[in-house]
Amino acid sequence: MQKQQEKEMYAAGAVLKKEIGMKEALTIVVGVVIGSGIFFKATPVMDSAGSAIAAVLAWLLGGLLTMAAALTLAEIGSAIPHTGGVFAYLKELYGEKIAFLFGWVQALIYGPAIVAALCIVFATQATYFIPMSSGQQKALAIGILLFVTVLNVISTKLGSRIQFIATIAKMIPIAFIIIFGIIHGVNEATPVFSGEPVHGFSFATFGVAMLGTLFAYEGWISVGNMAGEMKDPKRDLPRSIFFGMMIIIAAYVLINVAFLSVLTPAEIVGAENVASDAAQILFGSAGSMLISIGILISIFGTLNGYLMTTVRVPFAMAENKIFPFHHIIGRVEKRTSTPINVYIFQVAIAIIYIFSGSFNTLSTLALFAVWIFFVLAIYGVFVMRKKRPDLVPTYRVPLYPIVPLVGIIGGVYILVCTIVSDTLYSLIGLAITAIGYPVYMYLKKQNN
Repeated sequence: MQKQQEKEMYAAGAVLKKEIGMKEALTIVVGVVIGSGIFFKATPVMDSAGSAIAAVLAWLLGGLLTMAAALTLAEIGSAIPHTGGVFAYLKELYGEKIAFLFGWVQALIYGPAIVAALCIVFATQATYFIPMSSGQQKALAIGILLFVTVLNVISTKLGSRIQFIATIAKMIPIAFIIIFGIIHGVNEATPVFSGEPVHGFSFATFGVAMLGTLFAYEGWISVGNMAGEMKDPKRDLPRSIFFGMMIIIAAYVLINVAFLSVLTPAEIVGAENVASDAAQILFGSAGSMLISIGILISIFGTLNGYLMTTVRVPFAMAENKIFPFHHIIGRVEKRTSTPINVYIFQVAIAIIYIFSGSFNTLSTLALFAVWIFFVLAIYGVFVMRKKRPDLVPTYRVPLYPIVPLVGIIGGVYILVCTIVSDTLYSLIGLAITAIGYPVYMYLKKQNN
């Protein structure tokens, strides 16, 4: 009887199907996070860090900060396993207004900006095979965006299957670069940290380097956006985040060690594509071509995962009737059980960003805006334990309260460094966030 009722609800387009298990959840975490950042952020991270030791330390500390945040939010997610992820957590712990501002930033900046950045870097990587003008690269970026969107609109299950295949495929070039890069360093007697520093160390520039690593680590929370479509979110959500982050941190630190076994810090700073340059040295032109194909697959998988997960936040807001045109944005397609209109909305904004921004600009803007709310969400574990005993998590963050405090302190440090080094982008992010307040008040007035 219950199954029959569920079928009728799906047929009516009322809800999203629960089709995601532990395997799919783990591949969402790993597949969304490991993408372009591991290949294209090594250069700006080294440029900001200044030396090999500082760069590797930035990658390690960025991973530990991300792990602290991930472990903390996994506890909240196990107690509040709803579609929308951080939006749902903030709404439950701080109220609708704060949640709206996060969703506003997510829908207008973070989601479409990250998607646009990935499309841009996909087109940039494709120039390894086919030389293209700037206009042609933008056309390709838009084309791949539309292609991935169609795949996800057809079926969430199809999108998660693509994610699984792409995640397995993307680990192949990463593993080859790590293994053969370290072997090359040993055979050539190349000490990993032997290269001359690009510049001296400073805490401000080191913070910028860590921000760069956070883009590469970004996406770990995306699986929380899909909690409403998970078969057993209370069990699978924290497990997928923990095991996924362990895989990711190991891969990031090791591949940067491999890069430094092949290239000097100055060569990494001057590289347009450090992974392709390293592959050229390690494998020659034929091997470099295969690695470049693997990089394209990696970016494609990350794009698919981001697009699939980020649209769930404005969709959750529309369900709560606190998003402009919520009756349209919150519609679920009857035939496919996918939120087609919210895909169209996010893709339209992403196309504007593709025409107007660059990879590093978009990633910096997106990260600053969203980490303000991530810090609030991490602090939410204290709020939940003290003020919401009715919310019972199935998982507890280890070493409480040390781990949440590490996430909070690290997040504040990153935000301060970004304000100092990228003041303009910080102000733009704050301005767009502030604009959300009168929009929220207007929507509430209309609903009332």
